[in-house]
Amino acid sequence: MSQEPTEAADPKAGEVTEDSLLGQLQTDLDRFRDLALRSQADFENFRKRAAREKEDAVKYANASFLERLIPILDNFELGLNAARGSAADSPILAGMDMVAKQLNDFLLSSGVEPVNGEGQPFDPNLHEAVAHEESASIPEGVVVRQLRRGYKLRDRLLRPATVVVSKGATASK
Repeated sequence: MSQEPTEAADPKAGEVTEDSLLGQLQTDLDRFRDLALRSQADFENFRKRAAREKEDAVKYANASFLERLIPILDNFELGLNAARGSAADSPILAGMDMVAKQLNDFLLSSGVEPVNGEGQPFDPNLHEAVAHEESASIPEGVVVRQLRRGYKLRDRLLRPATVVVSKGATASK
């Protein structure tokens, strides 16, 4: 057996192999470059999302505390309204008014805003309708009265306002 024919075929086979190898290396290089760019973009998106989540966590950290404080404020306001009806010039009433003002100022400084619905068009994102009422003077879909005040913490709703919505005027027969 002679090795001459094999040696003669090797240079051509080597060139084809080198070209195909070079092509495969270029393909691999392009694939890894694309993978590196995608990984870099994924990491950048992760970094931005983590920063946004951290900012939201700080921004809304007091939400659960404030949600628990709101029913206490509701009961305090009910007591205050009852006290106003019985003794208008009482020093206790004046003290309760000051405490109510301090509570409301505290909520405002914490980013809590009341959601008032009376006279506004009904918005299911802000209001919770518990009844419909006929009204000749108030158009359909407008809040007739508010039964319980709602609250927002910055741009998030803590509690919807409980409202009664107008059905509009009664149809005469």
